[in-house]
Amino acid sequence: MFVKTHTFNLILRYNNSEFNFNIKGNIMVSEIKTLVTFFGGTGDLAKRKLYPSVFNLYKKGYLQEHFAIVGTARQELTDDEFKQLVRDSIADFTEDQEQAETFISHFSYRAHDVTDAASYGILKEAIEEAATKFDIDGNRIFYMSVAPRFFGTIAKYLKSENLLADTGYNRLMIEKPFGTSYTTAEELQNDLENAFKDDQLFRIDHYLGKEMVQNIAALRFGNPIFDAAWNKDYIKNVQVTLSEVLGVEERAGYYDTAGALLDMIQNHTMQIVGWLAMEKPESFNDKDIRAAKNAAFNALKIYDEAEVNKYFVRAQYGAGDSADFKPYLEELDVPADSKNNTFIAGELQFDLPRWEGVPFYVRSGKRLAAKQTRVDIVFKAGTFDFGTTQEAQESVLSILIDPKGGIEFKINSKSVEDAFNTRTIDLGWTISDEDKQNTPEPYERMIHDTMNGDGSNFADWNGVAIAWKFVDAISAVYTADKAPLETYKSGSMGPEASDKLLAGNGDAWVFKG
Repeated sequence: MFVKTHTFNLILRYNNSEFNFNIKGNIMVSEIKTLVTFFGGTGDLAKRKLYPSVFNLYKKGYLQEHFAIVGTARQELTDDEFKQLVRDSIADFTEDQEQAETFISHFSYRAHDVTDAASYGILKEAIEEAATKFDIDGNRIFYMSVAPRFFGTIAKYLKSENLLADTGYNRLMIEKPFGTSYTTAEELQNDLENAFKDDQLFRIDHYLGKEMVQNIAALRFGNPIFDAAWNKDYIKNVQVTLSEVLGVEERAGYYDTAGALLDMIQNHTMQIVGWLAMEKPESFNDKDIRAAKNAAFNALKIYDEAEVNKYFVRAQYGAGDSADFKPYLEELDVPADSKNNTFIAGELQFDLPRWEGVPFYVRSGKRLAAKQTRVDIVFKAGTFDFGTTQEAQESVLSILIDPKGGIEFKINSKSVEDAFNTRTIDLGWTISDEDKQNTPEPYERMIHDTMNGDGSNFADWNGVAIAWKFVDAISAVYTADKAPLETYKSGSMGPEASDKLLAGNGDAWVFKG
């Protein structure tokens, strides 16, 4: 058992006086016994995110004596060379070098070719050596930080070459993208299920590990005022915005085949929508949470060609006021005749009594006015007659996810004029610097949850399948070029058609950039 000492701030208020107390307390942290094998163990993701995340879990006491990390990739490295790679990757997070060296001693490395069945014997030997050395009986996680085309191959050989543990658990962590269409995703799912059950598959969408995305559940279900009003009777519309200021940069080779629709809507946006649209789960365990999300996903309306044109807008960025803002078609490696979408806006509809007539608006794009990931819940305006010409405005609950986490609530109040008029006031909270320091990084959360077998913040197959079916219907229209391709000025918040999409329902985007 690991004991962590924390300082808690207690504030007592009495007769308009405030008393602050700092209280030190201990939190008991249980050790997690596990062995993690990182495929792509010398890659950029492993060095930037994965090893620092595991180190944070070690520093917090979740990993202590009985854990091991085995890295594997094509690159020929000795154990010492690999440990130096890890040492460099955690350097910025190291306060105690002795602690870091003890952590690094749990790492080992084997080079092997994931497409060669025979080479899995080398990897098996390394895993079994590490398991014996650190007294780990079973409990194996295989993290695939490799090109998606290798996912099925690795899963097959893990089983056929007997790398799975006979005791404890076996779990597979998979980076996105999970397929490039419903058909390819289904093929991948079938390949993986030949070796793993679906509850052993942990499909990573790092947006689900973000602090403010996880806060959606606390806001919805932890506050009766919102829990009771989270439905068609009180909510006018729901908006999800994922905007970027950067252009395609050096990713044209990938991005021109994906665009905003596949790069941001099919995965990140749909997973956030799942938390917003889901029914209230029976309990807060991963099984019930997934069942509640699936009830919503299964009620998502799949559009035909006419509906795609009615409810979705695609666009491409053009020039901007700055000379640095090139039109998309002039970006490096972008085909001159590309009709790729760098901006998508659309309306989602759920055939559920809870959401009858409530549009869920989503938008994402590059070269927009501001970097922002946020959710805006627009409540219906009040109808009480104050006897004035001024009407009450719509209240808005905003969940700010990136780049600065926080919560804003715009509500109606009386103005200070002699006449009885109303105005909106803003109630707000922003994540403090102290909270930021104590907030786990998304990958740290994902790895920790997988070690605990908690699938709450991972996409299950049903959710992935529905998202692909929904997006495939839109992609088919765009591939056939049967929808307008709008243009928008770089540095704006998208094309005019995006605003008109909402205006047709008497709505408007909350975030203006």
